[in-house]
Amino acid sequence: MTRYSQAALTAILLAGPGLLSGFGQAPRKYLEKPLVSHIYTADPSAHVFNGRIYIYPSHDIDAGVKEDDKGSHFAMRDYHVLSMDKIGGKVTDHGVALDLKDIPWAGRQLWAPDAAYKNGTYYLYFPVKDKQDVFRMGVATSKSPTGPFKAEPQPIAGSYSIDPAVFTDTDGTSYMYFGGIWGGQLQKWASGQYDANGSDTDLGKPDQPALSAKVARLSADMLRFDETARDVQILDEAGKPILAGDHNRRFFEGGWLHKFGGKYYFSYSTGDTHLLAYAVGDSPYGPFTYKGVIMNPVTGWTTHHSIVEVKGKWYIFYHDVELSGKTHLRNVKVTELKRKPDGTIETINP
Repeated sequence: MTRYSQAALTAILLAGPGLLSGFGQAPRKYLEKPLVSHIYTADPSAHVFNGRIYIYPSHDIDAGVKEDDKGSHFAMRDYHVLSMDKIGGKVTDHGVALDLKDIPWAGRQLWAPDAAYKNGTYYLYFPVKDKQDVFRMGVATSKSPTGPFKAEPQPIAGSYSIDPAVFTDTDGTSYMYFGGIWGGQLQKWASGQYDANGSDTDLGKPDQPALSAKVARLSADMLRFDETARDVQILDEAGKPILAGDHNRRFFEGGWLHKFGGKYYFSYSTGDTHLLAYAVGDSPYGPFTYKGVIMNPVTGWTTHHSIVEVKGKWYIFYHDVELSGKTHLRNVKVTELKRKPDGTIETINP
């Protein structure tokens, strides 16, 4: 039985047919249409390489796995790369870029990836459970943004949990942000070591600081961490850490970093309240001060996004379940991200 807070129940009531199908709801109106409909896609990480937009999503399938709190039914087995020459343009599916069977150390569940480019090489970063069922980060390389990608023989040392997001600053230094609680196993690393018998969540400690996303500087060759991963601090307006019981503002999963106006914007999913929130800081390491909500709940359970600048405008790539109505069969979308003159982001109703 999935455990929901009161805030989560409120969000579920907003979330639509993916969660409340059959309850007689009126048809929903959607802000945007799915980018592709021939396969199910989610967790879109978008980048502009050589003037073209490339999207690195999860590839959802119906694997026939029973749904549970750990996300076992999200049993993805490969990645496809999508691309388009402009927002609103034709989307090309470049086929399988990396398959589970071609990752030597992998066990199951290829979850949300990200990509980066440096020194003539494209890098695909991915979380997958190893053969001991522990999520680790892998990296694969290609000379083409569409792959095929060849996986390194071992996971990145010191990596764990899910949802890698790689940001390269204007000085050329790259950082990986990662982490997700519940099925993402972040809470099992609270002591610094993996505890298989650890709590399935930190939501039972509402008065304690919420578990945080992690950040680590990447090596020059982009294949390893150059340091031990550290916490991404998210603070409230008084400079105090966001608490685990603050369901509308706490980090849950799906972190992303972008830079605008000299500031660093860390955005993330609040998980069981289905919001995309953001916080702003002066360094890629933070601390980041909470500023507001980027996007209200989509239909479906998860919320995972990326933010990218395309020809002078900013866009957010996200997913919902318009096509299937099922939480594990999602479809990616894109819409413009708008800001107020002071840099704050206008909330989107998807």
